[in-house]
Amino acid sequence: MSGHPNLELSWFLDTLKTLTPNLKVLFWRILLAGIILLVGIRIVRAVQGILKKTFERMNLEENVNRFLLSVINASMYAIVIFIAAEKLGVPSASIVALMGSAGVAIGLSLKESLSNVAGGILIMLTRPFILQDYIICGDVEGSVYSIGLVYTVLITVDNRMITIPNGTVANATVINVTAQDKRQLDLEINIHYDSDLKKAKEILTEIVENHLQVIQEDGIRVFVKELGESAVILGLRGWTTKEDYWPVRWDIIENIKLRFDEEGIRIAYHQVEVHMTKEE
Repeated sequence: MSGHPNLELSWFLDTLKTLTPNLKVLFWRILLAGIILLVGIRIVRAVQGILKKTFERMNLEENVNRFLLSVINASMYAIVIFIAAEKLGVPSASIVALMGSAGVAIGLSLKESLSNVAGGILIMLTRPFILQDYIICGDVEGSVYSIGLVYTVLITVDNRMITIPNGTVANATVINVTAQDKRQLDLEINIHYDSDLKKAKEILTEIVENHLQVIQEDGIRVFVKELGESAVILGLRGWTTKEDYWPVRWDIIENIKLRFDEEGIRIAYHQVEVHMTKEE
């Protein structure tokens, strides 16, 4: 065809006429997809702004805000792209299958992490504890240092850092020791059966009543809790503020020991007595 310019031109025009309908369809599809993308992006941004203000009014944790906004944004953008791709002629069934397969693969590979993230969101929404609360979770306890999407970090009394997966925290029984302004002092003291019971109760009552950081108006109880195998078990109950709980507890225990020693009250402890008999 290189030797015949007229034939080349005729072939080009014929080919162009043949492709024109398809090019027109492709052009309108691309234009429509572009419009959908532009409008969709504007709508996503508007919805994002509304949701951000809504979450701020709900007073959610900052980590939860960011995570929820990221998930919602990704979902909305995926919907916009899905609609635009469909207008370009990509089969919707193929897109759904591809997204489903990708979702399953990601879910399986991040199963544990996703459960921890879900636990973190649940903790931040329900707020069973907040920062600086002292909690007991299973075999560990400490003050809450941080609450993340994946882990909750505690600081123990001896300044050790404990990292707990949020999935574990969300599924465990959590005791929030400092949720209330006051804490109850609940002590058990074992005294020997030979000791003066009434005198021991008087000493305990005097120690608690004279302690400046024990809340007197909330009541004080000193009682015989149980007659044990090797000791009389006395109970002592009173109230103090959550900030003063540990200093007050330690101080009272020390005072009990010193006063019992002064008054001749024997503190019982576990021991084994062996009686030997001589056979004749």
